Amino acid sequence: MQSKMGEKNNIPQIRFNGFDESWEVKKLGEIGFTYSGLFGKSKIDFGHGEGKYITYMNIFSNPITNVDITAPIEIDINQNEVEFGDVFFTTSSETPEEVGMTSVWLGSGKNTYLNSFCFGYRLTEELDSYFIAYLLRSFNTRKKITYLAQGISRYNISKNKVMQICISRPKISEQYHIGSYFQNLDKLITLQQQKHDKLVTLKKAMLDKMFPKEGADVPEIRFKGFAGVWEERKLGEISESYSGGTPSVGISEFYNGNIPFIRSAEINCNSTELYITELGLRNSSAKLVNGGCILYALYGATSGEVGRSKLEGAINQAILAIKPSTGIDAEFITQWLRKKKKVIISTYLQGGQGNLSGSIVKNLNINLPCFEEQSQIGSYFQNLDKLISLHQQEIQKLKNIKKACLEKMFV
Repeated sequence: MQSKMGEKNNIPQIRFNGFDESWEVKKLGEIGFTYSGLFGKSKIDFGHGEGKYITYMNIFSNPITNVDITAPIEIDINQNEVEFGDVFFTTSSETPEEVGMTSVWLGSGKNTYLNSFCFGYRLTEELDSYFIAYLLRSFNTRKKITYLAQGISRYNISKNKVMQICISRPKISEQYHIGSYFQNLDKLITLQQQKHDKLVTLKKAMLDKMFPKEGADVPEIRFKGFAGVWEERKLGEISESYSGGTPSVGISEFYNGNIPFIRSAEINCNSTELYITELGLRNSSAKLVNGGCILYALYGATSGEVGRSKLEGAINQAILAIKPSTGIDAEFITQWLRKKKKVIISTYLQGGQGNLSGSIVKNLNINLPCFEEQSQIGSYFQNLDKLISLHQQEIQKLKNIKKACLEKMFV
């Protein structure tokens, strides 16, 4: 690839070697026409039949439509059938940034229709399907589409106005190179996501099997060399715990210090949004925690989440700090709390509403093996978490590359 000056001569900032001509500008309406999605249908028409229609979320989520995600509907000769290479536009969303999302259909077969909340666009000139798919999701084109969004609580776009949008395109050979590049990038992202998802599934299965089920005193799977029943104890019997507090927000001298102020959404984070001063710490119920301390979220949307502090900082009242006693492995406790999250939430929070408390957590019953077995179990899941995190980082790295290229490889 080579880097150019950018859009002054209607060329992208980055392009493949061997291409240097300016891109041609055309309105969408000059190189294709639109058609409507399903019309004249009621609720009873959906969910059965030999025909199929492409769902809104399939289009919204994928630059290339997933041909395996369709829903059944009766065959109707009065509807518009989709064809290979058609482009779909969503027409409505809750935010202007999400309106007019596009997807290209590369499927085959008859009696396939488009859902009612999208419109179709069929090219009358040759464009590479992958090129147009990513061009329409590029930074500049998305900005043009977002500008057309109209509404207050829900936003819509007019297909007539969409057809007035100008796009820039190179010759078909360069289109092919660009389309292939993004196609391969998405394949890499999908591959990493599949590896990540397999590890997440493995961890969930092992959490179920390496801790005793309700009413049992031994797990289904154990490391070699360990036998005997696990001892049942209260979590409060094998640990010390405390919550923090929040310095008065009306006193500026309490904030913008050098003490990280950890809130419940930040228990697994490497940094915090807020910092407090020594004065704020002394004049509030905020409490200090060390790196590696178990942090348990008591309040709000993160209730039941658990992490190991990555910071030395102060916690607020929405977090319970848990310090295991001597002979109790902290990572074992952390993983056990993760396994129990759904049970705890369903038992103590009605419909997911309300708060947990320190007394609830301390009164939880936990089965314990010897310290050596705890350590092996804790290390096993800690290593799994590291692998999962590595795949998450790789996925994010690839997505960042894609985002940058969507901005710089199109005009």
